[in-house]
Amino acid sequence: MLEITTTRHNHMIDPILSVWGWEIPVYLFLGGMVAGMMLISGYFLFKGRYKETNCSCYYLPIMSLVLLSVGMFALFLDLEHKLYVWRLYTTFQVTSAMSWGSWILILVYPILLANMLMSPHKLIVEKVPIVKKWQEYLLSKPLLIKNLGVVTMFFGAGIGLYTGVLLSSLGARPLWSSAVLWLLFLISGLSGAAAFVHVIAKNVYERELLAKADNAFLIIELFIIALFIIGLKTATEVQAHAADLLLFGEFASSFWVFVIGIGIIIPLIIQLLAVNHKIHHTPIAPLLVIIGGLILRFIIVAAGQYSHWFALN
Repeated sequence: MLEITTTRHNHMIDPILSVWGWEIPVYLFLGGMVAGMMLISGYFLFKGRYKETNCSCYYLPIMSLVLLSVGMFALFLDLEHKLYVWRLYTTFQVTSAMSWGSWILILVYPILLANMLMSPHKLIVEKVPIVKKWQEYLLSKPLLIKNLGVVTMFFGAGIGLYTGVLLSSLGARPLWSSAVLWLLFLISGLSGAAAFVHVIAKNVYERELLAKADNAFLIIELFIIALFIIGLKTATEVQAHAADLLLFGEFASSFWVFVIGIGIIIPLIIQLLAVNHKIHHTPIAPLLVIIGGLILRFIIVAAGQYSHWFALN
């Protein structure tokens, strides 16, 4: 599944697209988005916001199911032996990140379905009696809803952690050998999810809250990227050269322009002005955050494949 390509290209966009294809970066991106949505949705359930009929906790699980399924399909397309994917579920390897991730992804589906069935929309309730019974039971058990929120946040964090650990567990690539890569992917996923919900939220309070939260996530993401680079630059010589791929090498232009500039700095400035009521809220900033998060995955995956322990060019 993880084929290694060592051919180098001179063009800025070629290394990003040609080294590992699009399937894995898209899967990591959608997994991060779903992780962030589950954390947000679970938090709203825990805080009792489900009492608001326009709470985003009612439609985020549906979107999460769709995005997770698309991400799983992208991962499936990347598999070399697609007919044998079922073997992942015949065992559980404690030391394998892939084994942990496979089981977490399967367990997430019933959790999202449990969240989704809380939908207050009359059309769903009237057509499916079991949904009505499930809602009536849940609404009579506020503590159960809080626990569902905690479980949703727990597994959301699990997906977010897994998307970073999946790469960092592959020690053959020095760029991925970082203790903060999982944290970078988790915060980036939270930022992308907060930006997305900021745009689609029907509740004004939630829209304002998530805009402010996304500003915090973007600032934290900048610090984590700095720690990620510093950690590589102060480690082995090979890891320092791997960091140079992002700072000065083949991926520098894409990294500084699309990830740092367009994906973090510009939307952060726009959203800081918006939450301080200097300008009106605009979907442009959240869209830039989401695009930046996607390109971040492409760059980390491709640059990691470019980096080698045995080559110092």
